[in-house]
Amino acid sequence: MEETNELIEQRIKKLGELKEMGIDPYGQPYEVTHHATELHGLYGGTPGEDLESDPVEASVAGRIIAWRNFGKAAFSHVQDETGRIQLYFRKDVLGDRYGIVRKLDIGDIIGVKGKLFRTKTDELTILVDDFTLLTKSLRPLPEKWHGLKDIELRYRQRYVDLIVNPQVRETFARRSAIIKFIRDFLEREGFIEVETPMMHQIPGGAVAKPFRTHHNALGIDLYLRIAPELYLKRLLVGGYERVYELNKNFRNEGISTKHNPEFSMLEFYIAYKDYNYLMDFTERLFTGLLKEIHGTLVIPYGEHTLDFTPPWPRIPMYEAMTRHGVPAGVLTDYEKARDWARAEGIDVGDARSLGKLLDEIFKEKVEPHLIQPTFVTDYPLELSPLARRKKDTPELVERFELFIAAREIANAFTELNDPMDQRQRFLRQVEEKEKGDEEAHWMDEDFIRALEYGMPPAAGEGIGIDRLVMLLTDSHSIRDVILFPQMKPEKQTA
Repeated sequence: MEETNELIEQRIKKLGELKEMGIDPYGQPYEVTHHATELHGLYGGTPGEDLESDPVEASVAGRIIAWRNFGKAAFSHVQDETGRIQLYFRKDVLGDRYGIVRKLDIGDIIGVKGKLFRTKTDELTILVDDFTLLTKSLRPLPEKWHGLKDIELRYRQRYVDLIVNPQVRETFARRSAIIKFIRDFLEREGFIEVETPMMHQIPGGAVAKPFRTHHNALGIDLYLRIAPELYLKRLLVGGYERVYELNKNFRNEGISTKHNPEFSMLEFYIAYKDYNYLMDFTERLFTGLLKEIHGTLVIPYGEHTLDFTPPWPRIPMYEAMTRHGVPAGVLTDYEKARDWARAEGIDVGDARSLGKLLDEIFKEKVEPHLIQPTFVTDYPLELSPLARRKKDTPELVERFELFIAAREIANAFTELNDPMDQRQRFLRQVEEKEKGDEEAHWMDEDFIRALEYGMPPAAGEGIGIDRLVMLLTDSHSIRDVILFPQMKPEKQTA
C-alpha cells in the first residue's frame, strides 16, 4: 500500500509539472482516423519497404499499457477498444516536446499521429510525429491482476478488469452480439418490443420475493418487478399478438454463481400458440444464435461438450425423476416425499406442499444430470399458478423448462386465460402467503379484470439472458457476464 501511495504521489507531481508547462491533462477532443485492429488488418502484411516508399499516416488514441524508455527514444503500446499497436517516440523527431514524453506513465490516455513503419523485429509501429496527452492516470495499473486470489476485486473494480484483460472485453462484446441477434430474430418473427413498468403496486408474474420501496408523493409502497409477465399479457388482451421485452428483473434472493438480485430477462408472448410450439420456436432461436455467435452447434462448456443439434429431448418432470432414482410413490404422497427427501439428505426447507417438495427433490436428483439441451415438461399445478392445466391430467400444467449444463435457461407455458380459474389460483396463493410463504403470488384484481375482457389462447416464455451468455462464453459465474454485479459493501480503511 505504501508503495502504491508513493507511485500516486509521483504521478501527482508530474501532473503539477504538466500544468505548469501549460498542458491541460484532462479533456479535449481528438480526431481519430484509425483503430489499432484496423491498422493491423489493413497493413499487417505490408512489407516495411512498401510503407517507407508509400507512407501511411495514422491517428490513434488510447491508453498506454506498456512503456520502454531508452533515453532519447521510447517504445510504447497503446490500447484502444479494438486492440493494441506499438508507438515509437524519438527525441530527434519531437524536439523540445520530448520532455513531455518523459512525464507519461502506463495508464495515461494519449492521442498520437505519425507514419507506419516496421521495426527490426518486423512489428507494425507508428513513428510518432505529434501527440496529445488526453488524460493523466494517477493510479498505476496492477501488475498481477490476472493472478488475484481475491476474485471479488476484479468484479468490484470492473473498470480495471476491462483495461488489463482483453478476454473480459470480448465476453461483453459477445453479450452485446447475443442480445442483438435475439432482438433481430424476434422482430423477423413479427414480434414488437415493448416496455412495461419497473415499479409495481402488486408484484407478480413469478414465484419470488420482491424488493420494496416507498413512493412519497403517492404515499404507497411499490415493488421492483420480479417479472413483466402480467403486464405483457395485458397487451395480449389489448390486441397485440406477438410482444417481447428484454429488460431487468429484481428478486430479493441470495447471491451465488448463478444468481444476482438484478438480472436480465427476455420474456415474449405469442397469441394462438401453445407450449409445444414454443419448444420448436426455442430450438430455432438457439440454433440460429449458436450459428451466428460460434458458427457451429457444438461448443465447449467447462468439462462438457454441448451439442445443440435439434431435436432436443423432451421429458415429463415425473418421468425424469423416476429415471434418476426417485420412487414412483414419492410423486403422489406428501408424507412419503418428505420422508424420502430427508432420508436422502435433501434440504427441503419449509416446503408445505407436495409440488414444492418435488421441486426440491428434482433440483437435487435430476438437474445435475441435465447437461445437454433438454426440455423438462408437465409440472405440478401448484408450482405454476399462471399456466394452463393439461386436459388429460389436470393436476399438471402445460409447462416446460429448458435445462443446459445443469442450469435452467428458459421457462415457458401455455398461458392460463380462464379468469375464474385464475382467481381461484390467486386465492390459494394468498392463503400460502398468509401462512408465511414470502414468494407466493399476490391477488391482482386488475389482471383478473383484464382476463374477463378476454385474452386469446397464448404461450409465453422467459429466457435468462445472463445464464445464456454464460453458456455461450464458457463462463462459470454470473458475475463474469454482468458488468457490475451486486457486491457486499466495500470495507473502508482508516
